[in-house]
Amino acid sequence: MSGTTPGAGDGARNEPNEQLPHASGPLTGHEVPAAPRTNVFIKELLRGSAVTTALAIVLALIAGGVLIAITNEDVQAASGYFFARPVDTLIAIWDAVVNGYAALFRGSVFNVNADDFLTQIRPFTNTLGFAAPLIAAGLGVALAFRAGLFNIGARGQMLVAAGFAALVTFNVDLPMALHLPLTLAAGIVGGALWGGIVGLLKARTGAHEVILTIMLNYIAYYLLVWMIRTPGLLQKEGTNQPISEATPESAQFPQLLGPQFPLLDWGFVIVVLATAITWWVIERSSLGLRMRAVGENPHAARAAGISVDRIYVYAMLFAGGLAGLAAMNQIQGSVTTGFSGSIDAGIGFDAITVALLGRSRPWGVFAAGILFGALKAGSFGMQAQGIPVDIVLVVQALIVLFIAAPPLLRTVFFLPKSDAEKAAKARAKAAKKAVAA
Repeated sequence: MSGTTPGAGDGARNEPNEQLPHASGPLTGHEVPAAPRTNVFIKELLRGSAVTTALAIVLALIAGGVLIAITNEDVQAASGYFFARPVDTLIAIWDAVVNGYAALFRGSVFNVNADDFLTQIRPFTNTLGFAAPLIAAGLGVALAFRAGLFNIGARGQMLVAAGFAALVTFNVDLPMALHLPLTLAAGIVGGALWGGIVGLLKARTGAHEVILTIMLNYIAYYLLVWMIRTPGLLQKEGTNQPISEATPESAQFPQLLGPQFPLLDWGFVIVVLATAITWWVIERSSLGLRMRAVGENPHAARAAGISVDRIYVYAMLFAGGLAGLAAMNQIQGSVTTGFSGSIDAGIGFDAITVALLGRSRPWGVFAAGILFGALKAGSFGMQAQGIPVDIVLVVQALIVLFIAAPPLLRTVFFLPKSDAEKAAKARAKAAKKAVAA
């Protein structure tokens, strides 16, 4: 009837059509428009591994800056009267962090305080020199990762490679054209054989590669120490110290850019070639396809006709050979006056960090090795500023920690959650409601 008082619902129906929200969805025949391509691209970019890695480095540097400020004497002195003059403390913190990271930059990339251009770029060549063995050993660890093997035996493989190369080639008198590649090949073969032992035992007995590599690290260390303490084997003549003979000049890598850059030699070029070859083997060859299949699911790979045991042996042979290349960068490039049982210089374990940071991708490992080489080269400049070198090690550890915890990074930087995280959150919410009901 016309005289009826309209209710709330009738009033809503009498409103002009333009004020009513348009219904949408599959039942109405009006589909919800898809999100713009730009939004999708940005969301996927923010979820990507490259952004995660960059933010992990940024967050680690921030944490390192906090440690630099805490350990700085000027900051400690200014904080004693913080409530009276807080600006002094803030200025001291700023100066400490900026000077520390400026010293890191000058020691690893470009020294703006040097007088000539060659001296200014020397820090970057030092970075490349420090990075070469890290990249080679990291490639070995990464290749094993892709095959489903956790290779933490790069240290032992490096030690055996150095001892094998010295035993086979140091007493041989040959021209450089033969002596250098022979020494390099001997080191690669020595590391490959030591890594192959792990693959063979894993394939034949099913023993876990972590236990095998840990034990073989100890065996390699004490074997090398015995060899360099035994006259007639590797011990330097005329001394009773545990040190080997110097690397023959004909077996040393020539300097790449001349004597102004002593830490950069042709070993770095060989490492670049090794990176390209490793990338081709993993990503383009049939052997790499089988390795990746075994790494993803060994049971499915076996069902598809792939010999999983053989792949384990091949993977560890390659991994050991790359660790042997890292050792050759040491004894043919950096340490040519004779080596001891510490010739690996922690590179074998740092390689695990480099491989994780590089996401087990060859060129990612290459970039991670450059970063860690820069941290190592720049740490000497930071020490000159009175900053403990241990802070650099903390930064390295934090980078890996943050990369291993992407949800933490997304929470800190308010990044969009991944589909897996959203699904897990939805399941947890549903389970909570079910328990409450």
